[in-house]
Amino acid sequence: MKNQAFKSQLGPILVLTSIFFINFISRIILAPLMPSVVSNLHLSNVEAGSFFLLISIGYFTTLLGSGFLSAYLTHKKTITYSIFALSLALFLISRSQEIWSIRLGLVFLGMAAGPYIPSGIATLTALTTSRHWGKAIAIHELAPNLGFIVAPLAVEAILLKFSWRAVFVLLGLIAFILGIVFARFGRGGEFKGQFPNIASVKAILSNSTFWIMVVLFSLGISGTLGIFTMLPLYLVSEHGFERNWANTLIAISRIAGLGIVFFGGWATDRFGPKRILRGVFILSGILTMLLGLTPKSWIAVIIVLQPIVAVCFFPAGLAALSMITSPKERNIAVSLTVPLAFLFGGGAIPAMIGFIGDLGFFALGVGLVGGLILTGAILPGYLKFYAHTEEILE
Repeated sequence: MKNQAFKSQLGPILVLTSIFFINFISRIILAPLMPSVVSNLHLSNVEAGSFFLLISIGYFTTLLGSGFLSAYLTHKKTITYSIFALSLALFLISRSQEIWSIRLGLVFLGMAAGPYIPSGIATLTALTTSRHWGKAIAIHELAPNLGFIVAPLAVEAILLKFSWRAVFVLLGLIAFILGIVFARFGRGGEFKGQFPNIASVKAILSNSTFWIMVVLFSLGISGTLGIFTMLPLYLVSEHGFERNWANTLIAISRIAGLGIVFFGGWATDRFGPKRILRGVFILSGILTMLLGLTPKSWIAVIIVLQPIVAVCFFPAGLAALSMITSPKERNIAVSLTVPLAFLFGGGAIPAMIGFIGDLGFFALGVGLVGGLILTGAILPGYLKFYAHTEEILE
């Protein structure tokens, strides 16, 4: 009966996964485009990295306010408005001619994408019992893992005949269509989130486990999104790769993640998030350090191995995050944790790598990120879950 109940929700889960896919790929598409954008706009490495910081700032802003939005509307309406705003932002970037207007467009893109994840996770976890959260989140996490594969390949296909701006036009059209589909046929999320009153926010901020989760998510995002955003530029400028080969190799390296993420979800349900998180940070940290130390003749091997481990963070991380507060405060916990983590892992980390790269030590910047990730292995043992969470993840 329990498995049948889970299977009956696969449709709604896949719809949410599709929305998460376009939400995510819109935020990372600049990574495979970056060698072309840098050449076209005559940017430095730190300017290139700052593009992702701008997206992160916008994302940070609306993620923090997403609790107010979902409490005033519903989670479904919040998701719907987010996807339509994302479509508009993508169209605006495609039409921008000046660097300042592109920068403003990127901030708007981040702001449009921000409200999705708290409402998406709240909707997802409401569709299933906590016993199946690992599997449901693993399916949901197909979106970023598929995005890591599709983004480089789609960019190379489009750039054969069109400019980099055409990529944003295509994504804007897809986002608009998905918004219509979800508004009409989407299920779940027909409830309001907990209004982020001062007492709820204070309770979460005073919880030491919350701050541990912020650090863990910052490091988890650094090992996946943070590295991915600068990897094409790193391979082209530091190791002399051709852009099309760099993007193809990066896409190939993400294919295994589509299956590994299910293993991560199963392992989370079976062994609990603490053990999985500890192992992920040890292996991911070492492999990320090797990205900055390995010579060109061996770097392709590390590029393939590193994301296989790194993607296992999210099923365990999101399951743990869903268990540090009461169910009514879950969306608040997500809306506070993810923006802080994304601002660091998806914004500050690329900018830092770019800054160190401009100093002539691009490889050192990548290696330092690996060292930071490795330190995260000591933190999962300090996590404490909400007292009335079902007996799973311990």
